[in-house]
Amino acid sequence: MMYAVIRVRGIVNVNYSIRDTMKYLRLNRVNHCVLIPDTPYYTGMLKKAKDYITWGEVNPQTIRDLIIKRGRLIGDQPITPGYVRKETDFKDINELTKAIHRGKIDYKKLNEIKPLFRLAPPVKGYEGIKRSFIEGGALGYRGKKINDLIGRML
Repeated sequence: MMYAVIRVRGIVNVNYSIRDTMKYLRLNRVNHCVLIPDTPYYTGMLKKAKDYITWGEVNPQTIRDLIIKRGRLIGDQPITPGYVRKETDFKDINELTKAIHRGKIDYKKLNEIKPLFRLAPPVKGYEGIKRSFIEGGALGYRGKKINDLIGRML
């Protein structure tokens, strides 16, 4: 299972240990998104930075949309089906997204692909960046509803 993690809050008055954790997650700016596997190491990092990020289980369709619309190669070129056929072991983007979703391949370890997605602010904004998702805000774990948020940000 893969998690999509999005940075919601900025860097002002952030504790240095949380700042370092977000640097390790490659979340350097607001509205940046990364795909990470469900491992105990990443789970600890997510819990530590829960007051600045939101995350949840991402489905294959959302991963496909992220790669097609916001995936970039080094040099800020879009990821094309031709690149996927030529540089990876997969026939098309659909196969690649299924392999990423199952955890067979790590997105950040693909050659010449930037490991993060730069997203636009969500349509109709965040629910509130100072409260958790359970309390009606935008922070913390949101489960499968992360797909809705990413859809509003594409």
